[in-house]
Amino acid sequence: MRFRRSAVALVAVMALAGVSACNDSDTGSQNGDESLTKVSYLTSFNTFGREAYAYVAKEKGYFKDAGFDVTINPGSGTVDVLKLVAGGQADYGIGDFTATVITLGKQKLPVTTVGMVHQRSLAAIVALEGGSIKTPQDLPGKRIGDQPGSTNTVMFPLYAKAVGIPPKDTKFVPSPPPGLPALLASGRVDGIGQFVVGVPLVEKADSKKRKAVVLPYGEKLPDLYGNAIITRTDMAKEHPDQVKKFTGALLKGLQDTIDDPAGAAAILKKYVPNTDLQVATEELQLMKPYVKPDGFNGALGEVNPTRVQSIIDSLVDAEQVTKGSVTPADVVSIDLAPKG
Repeated sequence: MRFRRSAVALVAVMALAGVSACNDSDTGSQNGDESLTKVSYLTSFNTFGREAYAYVAKEKGYFKDAGFDVTINPGSGTVDVLKLVAGGQADYGIGDFTATVITLGKQKLPVTTVGMVHQRSLAAIVALEGGSIKTPQDLPGKRIGDQPGSTNTVMFPLYAKAVGIPPKDTKFVPSPPPGLPALLASGRVDGIGQFVVGVPLVEKADSKKRKAVVLPYGEKLPDLYGNAIITRTDMAKEHPDQVKKFTGALLKGLQDTIDDPAGAAAILKKYVPNTDLQVATEELQLMKPYVKPDGFNGALGEVNPTRVQSIIDSLVDAEQVTKGSVTPADVVSIDLAPKG
């Protein structure tokens, strides 16, 4: 089976135009010594420390042992990852599960999730000590920098409902993600949309060395999953064994990453030389309890269908998707997800 390599530089609209998947032959070898199945993979967003597990799986030979030659490219957010995977520009990708449900409730893309990276959502609003945001009740009337369509922005109405504030009273200011920490440090916005693991990067960008104020969505919405593993629906249906092998290899890299954050950061730096080892290590240390929260005894990456339905119901209640527009079967291939 041969797959096209990712073309992440293409915008999502171009990715969808006239693209078809190449699934005509499967020459992958199990020991990785001969022909390997060429697979393209997108991170959820850029190449921050939180994405190290894919590079760990590549460096340690987990992908190769499973029969894959994997090209890793930086993603640019959940919605773009979904569109690129749907259009055949990538075979697998990572995206926030709740944002995926919202997107698929509005646009029927041929994608599905096959496992969870995070059992809790990483989404958050981040501010700095001494500023105007200390609690969720401070958010109305404030300016929040974030990329349009980001997980934090898309999910904010759900979070606002959970904390009892009107979502429309908080203004989201369109801002390029790389500049968000500096934008916050300069005081041009009151807060930024950020994953909780991004706190080390935010604090490093502040010349005044202020501590971050973090308002995690997961504290008020504990049922929300974080990032999920995404592939095309035709891949899941026609090549389930391949999907399971790929997911297993990726999750093996994830397990090693949370077991040894510093080692994973060092591997990431080998592939991404501008990686800040300290920041990447701290990100991965912060990520561990979201991969395996306290009290979670299931298999790494598992998906609970009852929980998926609960998330959909919450999104309907928050008017983020319309009732009946999406079902668990529309967003996840339960049979392909890891099981305990």
